[in-house]
Amino acid sequence: MFKNYIKVAYRNLLKNKVFTAANIVGLTLAFAVALLLTMTALFELSYDQFHENKDSVYQVYYTNQIPKGSDISTANPVPFAPALKEEVPGVQQISRALSENALVSYGDNDFNLDAEFVDADYFSIFSFPTLLGDTNKPMPDQNSVSLTEKASKKLFGTTDGVGKTVRILIGKEEKPFTVSSILKNIPDNSSVSFDIAIPFESHWDYKEYTDDWDSQNHPVYLQLADGVSKSQFEESTVAFTLLHKEEQMNNMKRDGAQPDVNGNYSQLNLLPYTDKRFANFNSGVLQIKRTFPYMILGIAFLIIFIACANFVNMNIALGEKRLKEIGMRKTLGAVKGQLFGQFWLESLMVFAIAIVLALILSNLLIGPYKTLFNTDATFQNLMTPVILGSFLLGILIVTLFTGGYPALLLSKLNTLKALKGKWELGKNGVRNALIVVQFVIAIVLITGTLVFQGQLQFMRNKNLGFNKEQVVSIPLNGKKDSYRVIELMRNELRGNNNILSVTGSDNNLGRGRDGSMSISKFGFEHEGRIVNSNVLNVDYDYAKTLDIQLLEGRMFSKDYSADSLSMVINEAMVKELNEEDNPLATRIYFDEDSVAYNVIGVLKDYNHQDISKSIEPLTFFLDKNYDLYYAYIKVAPADMASSFDAIKNAWQKVEPNAEFLGSFIDENIDRTFKKEKSMATIITAGSILGIVLSCIGLFAMSLLVVAQRTKEIGVRKVIGASTSSITILLTKDFLKLVGIAFIIGAPIAWFALDKWLQDYAFRVPLSIWFFVGAGLLAALIALLTVGARTMKAAAANPVKSLRTE
Repeated sequence: MFKNYIKVAYRNLLKNKVFTAANIVGLTLAFAVALLLTMTALFELSYDQFHENKDSVYQVYYTNQIPKGSDISTANPVPFAPALKEEVPGVQQISRALSENALVSYGDNDFNLDAEFVDADYFSIFSFPTLLGDTNKPMPDQNSVSLTEKASKKLFGTTDGVGKTVRILIGKEEKPFTVSSILKNIPDNSSVSFDIAIPFESHWDYKEYTDDWDSQNHPVYLQLADGVSKSQFEESTVAFTLLHKEEQMNNMKRDGAQPDVNGNYSQLNLLPYTDKRFANFNSGVLQIKRTFPYMILGIAFLIIFIACANFVNMNIALGEKRLKEIGMRKTLGAVKGQLFGQFWLESLMVFAIAIVLALILSNLLIGPYKTLFNTDATFQNLMTPVILGSFLLGILIVTLFTGGYPALLLSKLNTLKALKGKWELGKNGVRNALIVVQFVIAIVLITGTLVFQGQLQFMRNKNLGFNKEQVVSIPLNGKKDSYRVIELMRNELRGNNNILSVTGSDNNLGRGRDGSMSISKFGFEHEGRIVNSNVLNVDYDYAKTLDIQLLEGRMFSKDYSADSLSMVINEAMVKELNEEDNPLATRIYFDEDSVAYNVIGVLKDYNHQDISKSIEPLTFFLDKNYDLYYAYIKVAPADMASSFDAIKNAWQKVEPNAEFLGSFIDENIDRTFKKEKSMATIITAGSILGIVLSCIGLFAMSLLVVAQRTKEIGVRKVIGASTSSITILLTKDFLKLVGIAFIIGAPIAWFALDKWLQDYAFRVPLSIWFFVGAGLLAALIALLTVGARTMKAAAANPVKSLRTE
């Protein structure tokens, strides 16, 4: 019996080649893309899940009450971690961690490595396996460091670098360190990545801030002891906070801040480490948002839904050709169960072929896919018993419903009417509902594509308040004094007419090729209240090089020797100081014994941080006691490529042993849009595939409608109806369904997209034209897909339609 089912199914699939091919192509594309998208989503959700202690590891952060509401700080002072472990019970292990670039030398070669300055407990808290060296103590003393396999290979040409001595530039002094261990390469799904681990106490400013509770510059991670819950520990830190932040909290009260619901002005909180990747502190309240991976999973599900709906509708459409076969089989004694089994088996065969082809196609596409979507995901993320079992269960459920539903409908047909070729499903509500849902999905995806691309272009094209197209940013990653390097670069490029200006800063704009993106903050008392500001140490010609508009006063100049005790501020800082009337008369004392700093200039606000953030107060200093970390070089708009080459050549003369990592600032800015670009690319690809699959489904439906109304078309033609009027008659029902889909889909799209855009301080307006455009595009696609088939039916000879019953 089963062998006969297989044979009949095979013959029927071959007999209806167009429908079979359309089903297989649609399902193959849907399954392949859904597999790749699911792989990406699971990779994102797997971040930091590899740590053995993940359920008890947390990052410390403080929620501070300020006059404007609340503010979150993840940076901590140097003495904080040791004091917390000693004074608050429940801490099993704790570690400070400071991420910086480190200039590491071996022999005559210099290497700029991603460094993590950490305490001894770090490798007990986190699971970064040791391949060579002491597993329990990868860094046994203050003169030892740990390298990853990749870094060891880069420095020594071998992964066995244990025992070798390297020199590391600590501040302005080069110190020797012994490689005590080689770590396994950091996994791609780790929130923290580094090439070299260095003892925290070896950091250049450690001794200066050992007992300083006011300077905060690093995160702290801890593992709670067994039996201690997150909420218990947070409650137990109230006394600790009152002791060590008493002055700060008194200032909060004085400035008008209101306590939180528990009556606290500053509360220590714990962020589960597995949430670190998805944590957002911008609003002053911790928000855990897994929007990106869940959006990817949602698109994968929607694509599969569209393909499966097509399969259902196409099989129903195909049933018109099999009415007499069904009638004959029933006449010969076939029962519903046998017919159901026959049709379901055919569906399972199509699904099996599609799944096999999807596996092959996804493997062929994984390379280009990873490049296009900038992801490190692999199929290894899917190779777990739970996920594989879920996939198999999902396939079984999908085939049961999508294959079983058409089979059930066809097996229930009346025998006599089936023999006469009469179709009884003309008013199939399920069919219309599936079409509506398909186009709701299509409209949501199209609208999402338009808005995502619009926001991306908005961020790329927005006037950020500085010149990003003509300025090259270069990390100062060599051994020479940073100010000396900038002066040497000025001298090397002085004769080049295309080099307009050279300056430097201690922070980058955007994300450079070295992966850096940071900002420094500080707070001080002014006019009886605490004022907070971002801070930037710059060289001469900073505003000139970046074309930042000077509103009042002047910038730092070599003609004024006292500029080391001067400040330049932006408009937001003027408001923060409440000095709008005469900002240039402002004098700042950073502590009771300090000399006064004078405000000498006011710059127009510009986006010195990620564009998703509002513009914050910013203060500029010219202080040569602090290093610069980036050079900025402005070039003429003509022949910028040759100017870039000239800059590179000059760099190689000034710093011959340091890698040149220069890039135009617009490239740096573009790197900050990595997440947005990935989201826009994925939703665009999903929209295109959703539209293609919807077109396949509409085509199937047009075949069904034409088959149902063949004789009606013939009668209308005989009594004088034109081809165009019949085409409109047959098409308008589909357009009505698209209209219903638009009414349902537009509010859904608006709600989701408006919520997404709230994460951006600067965002594209959510114009009605995004939704109108999506609706018109969906209607046009439906019209073109259905119109071609209906016009052919309307133009057919009516005699052919009427000659048989």
